[in-house]
Amino acid sequence: MLKTRLIIVGLVLAIAAGLSLFVALLWVRLPGMNAGPKIQNTATILQQVQTLSDLVTVKYVLEKVVILEDIKWYGENRVLLVAHGIVKAGVDLQEIKPEDVRVSDKKVTIKLPRAKITDVYLDEQKTRVVDRTTGLLRSFDKDLEQNARLQAVNDLKTAARYNGIYEDAAERARLQLASLLHQLGLEIEFVKGK
Repeated sequence: MLKTRLIIVGLVLAIAAGLSLFVALLWVRLPGMNAGPKIQNTATILQQVQTLSDLVTVKYVLEKVVILEDIKWYGENRVLLVAHGIVKAGVDLQEIKPEDVRVSDKKVTIKLPRAKITDVYLDEQKTRVVDRTTGLLRSFDKDLEQNARLQAVNDLKTAARYNGIYEDAAERARLQLASLLHQLGLEIEFVKGK
């Protein structure tokens, strides 16, 4: 009887010690458990430095709804994306050759290069997937959303061209350069570009 009581007391003490240890470990780990993912700090390596000579003069902000569907007889994969994009354009000043600039007294004549689109990208803060459907017999297509984003970038570039981004960029480039040269006391004349 005494032996049984000693075993029961020992068992209770062992369980109490185990619970105490578990609670202590939980207490120590609890503040860090809600911290979220841990980000490892790694080195950043500079790969390349490029000289840019683009005079970016206009930015179009566009929105486009892209619906991309992959329909098979056994089901469909579909994504509906609202793309919010930026298209920038301007002229590359590095394309100006010495023969494109004439200076006589206080007058400068410049033949500007053609305007071009310098950058097209989606604003990830405002671009969103509104609907995503994967058919019952279909597997999830991980590339469907990426393809919809690529299609959106191409469509935004085309829309900017149709809305006159090249003309706007060229006109604003002329205005920017004229303003700069006027501040230097020079007159400027632009001749038709390349």
